[in-house]
Amino acid sequence: MLDRKIMDTVSKLQIASRNIPEVWDGREAILEMKEAGSRQWRQMEWMGFYFEFLCFQNYANIIDMPGKKYGNTEFDAFSGISWDFKTHAANTTNHTVITNDAEAIMNTMDEYGYYGVILAIGEVEYNDEERTFKRWHDELKEGISKYEVNRINRGAMSRRRKTEFVLSEIHFICFDTETLLECSGTFQKGFRNADGSPRREKITVNIRRIPDAALIATEEF
Repeated sequence: MLDRKIMDTVSKLQIASRNIPEVWDGREAILEMKEAGSRQWRQMEWMGFYFEFLCFQNYANIIDMPGKKYGNTEFDAFSGISWDFKTHAANTTNHTVITNDAEAIMNTMDEYGYYGVILAIGEVEYNDEERTFKRWHDELKEGISKYEVNRINRGAMSRRRKTEFVLSEIHFICFDTETLLECSGTFQKGFRNADGSPRREKITVNIRRIPDAALIATEEF
């Protein structure tokens, strides 16, 4: 049973979420993060980092950000339990969300009983065939990233960039061990980093299989 304080925190977060804009334009979001001094404006997957940016703006007086740290893994926020901020495109065939380091999640659940995810869902628009958005972003960065250089050297195809996100709902989810097991899998198991070191295993969540018992509240837009 969730502690009353956690339920009260979720209620406050839900109300604060009503200040989050519904339409996120990629260019405007990246420029907003850059002008505010965020280190994440260079990231290709701007959508998730922009949601974190908005959460830091709107949740600052409700939860502590960043959250607890386990080893090298730091959660996005803490208030009663550890929380992470995640986004997901509704208009896709893949309905899994990569959450965080598996060992860190197990450790925080052992310590506090639950693990929280604040999940923004909406429809996305993608870059045109000429990839004008990517070119604009590269010019703003004054060059391409090391990740992009490595991709080119590998001969791998470039992913189409998301250019807009239209927010439809924000879910406030609190997993215990049982509910997390009902909808989770693993990601990056057996993968290696560029330097050859093994990547730490992460937990993925199938959002279509999240049990009702874990879904504490939803704010619709």
